[in-house]
Amino acid sequence: MGNLSSLMFPLLLVLLAVPLFLSARKQKRAMAEQQQLQSSLQPGDKVMTTSGLYGTVADASHDTTIDIEISEGVVTRWLRAAIREKVAETDEAVLEDKTDEPEAEVTTAPAAQVAEPLDHNVKK
Repeated sequence: MGNLSSLMFPLLLVLLAVPLFLSARKQKRAMAEQQQLQSSLQPGDKVMTTSGLYGTVADASHDTTIDIEISEGVVTRWLRAAIREKVAETDEAVLEDKTDEPEAEVTTAPAAQVAEPLDHNVKK
């Protein structure tokens, strides 16, 4: 029994340490990829921010900020860290197609009936 208990601690240590090591390594790699993406941005790149805003890089000459054109002639300044990913041309085309669709005809529903307001001061 003494032999088994002496092996339990190293085994337990390995079972806890290996997943922690692997997750830390994965997180470090993801951070490095994100930093590489943010430093490689150039004017004309289509991007999406962490808040889901799509736009085109207008100016990437600043170290910590980046200017994004979100609509023709509308340029906003963002932190580089807010850029989540570059967007492929096909993704952008899908978005533009959705905005070019003609709007569906709006039909009005019959007016809803509204109940009389309750008067809490009336005693029954």
